[in-house]
Amino acid sequence: MTLIRGLNSLSRAQTPSVVSIGNYDGVHLGHQHVIATLLEHSERLAVPSTVITFEPLAKEFFAPNSVPRLTTVEERAQLLFQQGVDQVLCIDFNTNFASYAPIDFIQDVLINGLAIKHLCVGDDFRFGKDRAGDFALLCSVGAEQGFDVTAHDTFELENMRVSSGRIRAALAIGDFALAEKLLGRPYSIAGEVSKGQQLGRTINYPTANIVLPEMLMPVSGVFAVSTKLENEGRFVGVANIGNRPTVDGKENRLEVHIFDFDHDIYGQHIEVCLVEKIRDELKFDSFEALKAQIQKDAARARAILSDI
Repeated sequence: MTLIRGLNSLSRAQTPSVVSIGNYDGVHLGHQHVIATLLEHSERLAVPSTVITFEPLAKEFFAPNSVPRLTTVEERAQLLFQQGVDQVLCIDFNTNFASYAPIDFIQDVLINGLAIKHLCVGDDFRFGKDRAGDFALLCSVGAEQGFDVTAHDTFELENMRVSSGRIRAALAIGDFALAEKLLGRPYSIAGEVSKGQQLGRTINYPTANIVLPEMLMPVSGVFAVSTKLENEGRFVGVANIGNRPTVDGKENRLEVHIFDFDHDIYGQHIEVCLVEKIRDELKFDSFEALKAQIQKDAARARAILSDI
């Protein structure tokens, strides 16, 4: 399982390979359907499987901070590895790459770089400068160069289109049940617990803090949550996601107060699953007002989580 960062590192790739190309943000059920097909061809041809993805996403490059992200590159790669993918090539989507002629991309990356044997893409896949490359071009070049191309229609679940956009929309309105259904797993945020300002300790609400990646998050506000700690097991609590305006926060953080828990967990990996949104993040007139609201939020979260 190898994460290859950038075209300059393409020489590290295992070749020949079967390949899929896409954003794969979230690695949802639709993505997993494509991966299942990719792995079938990998087994049939007895060659490694490769997923090509991009950082930033193409839409982010052309319109920065326009797309709430479900996963970081590292999270995407880990989820793809869990599905059985052998290697992930993450291409820097920059000005040079945006001007890549479609035929050059096929030749340089797919043929010369990965010695492609089979390609799996969506039937509406477009690539290269001005999005001039399409499925027909891939099939034409594949016929000449000796690789096949499989097209995938939009994946549906219970007559619902499964897409990263639909998941983002579900998260934006707090429909975590729908997001879980489309993802095939609960939506969660994970990271390493770091030291914060420790203001929560002064009001008897210590928090585990995660500095969030520098990307537009699909959620913000206060939530009832369940957590999984690498060395401690599962617990429930209340969390805030945002920049903490009342205390003049400068960076986006996830702060989770774990109920009935008082262990030193700095440096541990924590996964936080959002169960229900309680309210939006607000700026309070004083720290005392914030303290009173935190007490209300914690009581509300305990009620929500009473059956977990």
